[in-house]
Amino acid sequence: MMLSLSSLVLIAVVVVLSVPVAVLLVEVFAALSFGEAKPPVPGTTRSSQRLAVIIPAHNESAGIVPTIEDIKPQLKPGDRLIVVADNCTDDTAAVAASAGAEVIQRNDLAQIGKGYALGWAINHVSADPPDFVVFIDADCRIQFDGIERLQAVCLELQRPVQACFLMKTADNSPIDHSFAEFTFRLRNLVRPLGLRNLRCPVQLMGAGMIFPWDVIRSAPLASGHLVEDLKLGLDLAAVGKAPYFFPYVKVTSDFPVTAKGTESQRQRWVQGHLGMLQKAVLHLLFQAISRRNPDLLVLTLDLLVPPLSLLGLLIVGAFVLTFLAVLFGVSVAAFVMASINFLMFALAVLLAWLKFGRDILPVRVLLSLGPQILRKFRIFGQILLGRTAAVWIRTDRGKPG
Repeated sequence: MMLSLSSLVLIAVVVVLSVPVAVLLVEVFAALSFGEAKPPVPGTTRSSQRLAVIIPAHNESAGIVPTIEDIKPQLKPGDRLIVVADNCTDDTAAVAASAGAEVIQRNDLAQIGKGYALGWAINHVSADPPDFVVFIDADCRIQFDGIERLQAVCLELQRPVQACFLMKTADNSPIDHSFAEFTFRLRNLVRPLGLRNLRCPVQLMGAGMIFPWDVIRSAPLASGHLVEDLKLGLDLAAVGKAPYFFPYVKVTSDFPVTAKGTESQRQRWVQGHLGMLQKAVLHLLFQAISRRNPDLLVLTLDLLVPPLSLLGLLIVGAFVLTFLAVLFGVSVAAFVMASINFLMFALAVLLAWLKFGRDILPVRVLLSLGPQILRKFRIFGQILLGRTAAVWIRTDRGKPG
């Protein structure tokens, strides 16, 4: 029996959706075996190895001092702590300098974005290059021995190393970020753990990253891309230097405490991710296969998994659409496949929640997630309809109320 055109279209849509769902499920399954084992102790290899810690900062005077204070005690003689005061209109430069950081200022309103700030800093330190470079955002906190541990692993592997970077709800925040905190943990801890357990590379996460100088000095940093970390990790995988995940070092940051800041941050992440999918995924797949680069192929498949709420919306939408199609006499094959996708997605989320999410997303909170999910759907709608600009905008963090 020949399938109708409408049946073929529905099947094609469902098959496309099955790829990110399958990737998500495999990553979650692989992460379940991770235990809280004692982290490896770094060796005594730092005496002759110099590093530069670079903090890009755009109008971050209100929160940069704790970040600097976390880092300074971890530095050894010959190390540098550099703050890039990037297109600032406040006193970030003065505050950072008074806290003990080396400050360089960049003012170029034609080139806005974190990538440009990082590229400027690398060009600055190239006159006296270190052995390693660490990137930490100005609103992040890092554990007391984090830099030493990252450097020990990076020295051994001679490739980029990514710490576990997580977002959490700020103290006294008027906004409940429980669901966002869970989805962030799923993306930045659970899925990377799965890839690590499968002996695969991971995406870069934007903060808590360390690079050998020979790797980062020629990396294409200077861009205004909304998700410069994703782009950088893929670029490095293409040249055989894919990032390695080291979950024993934690880097944390707080979610914004204003509705405006929360929405702009989520919009930037989603829009940047979808932009990468739209512009680069086919090229990356072709490049990975033609060059026989398994690391790049793994990261490209991982890139195919969109933000959790958007993937859930697409899965549920396909399920409902194919069910209605069956009622109108269209082939049942698409509905069966959509049902399998729905079950796979639900299983992946359930397993991730049971193992990694119950502390931040208890059952009682699950019953009150409607408003948060609706806000996410509104953001997705604005992006898909082209009502948002693809430019970097600093997150409005506000103050706890």
